[in-house]
Amino acid sequence: MGGYFIINGLEKVIRMLIMPRRNFPLAMTRHKWKNRGPGFTEYGVVLHCVKDEHSAINMNLHYLENGCVMVNFIFQKELFFLPLGFALKALVNFTDYQIFEELVKDKKNDTFYVNSVTEMLRAVAEAGCYTQQNVLEYLGKSFRVKLNLPEWYSNEQAADFIFNKCICIHLTDRTEKFYLLCMMTRKLCAFAKGECMEDNPDSLMNQEVLTAGQLFLMFLKERLENWLQSVKFILEKRTEKADINVNADSLMKAFNMTTDVTKSFEYLLATGNLRSKTGLGMLQDSGLCVVGDKLNFVRYLSHFRCVHRGSAFAQMRTTTVRKLLPESWGFLCPVDTPDGEPCGLMNHMTAVCEIVTEMVPVTDLPPLLCALGVVPIDATPSRPYAECYRVVLDGAVVGWVEWDLAPQVAEALRRFKITQEKRFPARAEVVLIPMTGKPSLYPGLFIFTTPCRMVRPVKNLLYGRKEWIGTLEQVFMNVATMESDVVPGVTTHQELFPHSILSVVANLIPFSDHNQSPRNMYQCQMGKQTMGFPVYNYKDRSDNKLYLLHTPQSPLVRPRMYDYYGMDSYPVGTNSVVAVISYSGYDMEDAM
Repeated sequence: MGGYFIINGLEKVIRMLIMPRRNFPLAMTRHKWKNRGPGFTEYGVVLHCVKDEHSAINMNLHYLENGCVMVNFIFQKELFFLPLGFALKALVNFTDYQIFEELVKDKKNDTFYVNSVTEMLRAVAEAGCYTQQNVLEYLGKSFRVKLNLPEWYSNEQAADFIFNKCICIHLTDRTEKFYLLCMMTRKLCAFAKGECMEDNPDSLMNQEVLTAGQLFLMFLKERLENWLQSVKFILEKRTEKADINVNADSLMKAFNMTTDVTKSFEYLLATGNLRSKTGLGMLQDSGLCVVGDKLNFVRYLSHFRCVHRGSAFAQMRTTTVRKLLPESWGFLCPVDTPDGEPCGLMNHMTAVCEIVTEMVPVTDLPPLLCALGVVPIDATPSRPYAECYRVVLDGAVVGWVEWDLAPQVAEALRRFKITQEKRFPARAEVVLIPMTGKPSLYPGLFIFTTPCRMVRPVKNLLYGRKEWIGTLEQVFMNVATMESDVVPGVTTHQELFPHSILSVVANLIPFSDHNQSPRNMYQCQMGKQTMGFPVYNYKDRSDNKLYLLHTPQSPLVRPRMYDYYGMDSYPVGTNSVVAVISYSGYDMEDAM
């Protein structure tokens, strides 16, 4: 899994952190949002934007009491607000009528929503902004004082900087940003009126994992940018004081006067604290690294399967973030979590769960979708818009698909995924969220190919082959555990083996299905505290604390996974025989 370093003679591991699912708008309520300004409500849509090189930023759409929408973004840890009408008008060279039509496509009968959209566009005109250039000039003039841009930047270039660095940064095309903001606006208004349900940010289907390599790359990029800024600052100061030509010698002197880039990495790995101007779109800046304990090999192994919710949640008084939700089935182990303060915050992935690491090209997918019957986003479908789903590929709205055709398109994509036809990624996620007529999840056909998602293998019963499924995808499937659980015509998938919901450590517990469930939790922790044979080169190591059991034993009773993982290479503990007699034999309070 990576993320392993030796700093000052100690083995350090970068923690894997739970983050919001990238480039997927989540509808939420936060009562503190009411304090952000007059007319603000508790309703909002949150988007965690992540670029291909993993730079991340959070942006929100806020719902106001008069039905208007405000865009909120963060730049260098400062909050900025931008009315939606200005953002849409600045992104594309469309007329007001075209923008109005795009926003009210499937909601023309909702007079309040139509009036709200009209009011947002009227506010732009009242500010004297009638064209795209007018809006860019207006926004650049308003924001440039906070952007630290060169003096020679025009106001339009300053506005371009905002849209490139702060608004939907995962998309490079301005038109794609426009269509995504329109979709988020429709979702926000539907949520505020109770037409769709709130997305649960604590549910695994709305989450992904921040890996060590991703954090390292983000931090390296920021440190290099800061280093270049300091070189620029030094050169500007020296040229102001004296008439010095900028040549190779003056550049080398400026380089020598700057701080060392690597020192901040050593500090990050040694202390686990992040020193960042932007915050890297993360919720915490401490506790990012832990010491890789070698108490025994089971403990050391579990560091690389552990995912943490974040230190910010440890101080929360509510228990909602700690709850084990059904969406975690097969991805997070239900018993391998510590008891006490970190319970439910520090979880471990199941033995079969993997994190997608590869980046796959998606340029072939829009033409493939069109061949299957998807209508491009700027074209008009044959059915009314209210009878179509939006098709979203990695956070970009690419088209429309009719209600009755959508299940066939999703099934065709699933077939391509399993059989590896049409170069469709094997670990992609194909999610059709259906319209139910009730306040359920916001409907659409969503396709994810991005890295950092959790995936796991199951058996597809229709094709009889292994398929990798994701956390959001699993919610809309019917997965049987055993052969006897399969219901013809209803069950679509089956687990590869019954104990696939357990982590590596939990799979080492003998007769775990006959144990009282808290005992499995305790054993997952006690198994990591047992003395054993953690390393072979103990004579050459200088650990502060290292326990070595000279006479470890191989267990007499063992599950099949014990031999599969070859745990006898690093044996742990000794055998003991305990006789337990309870009153009836069935109501034991304790077990081993």
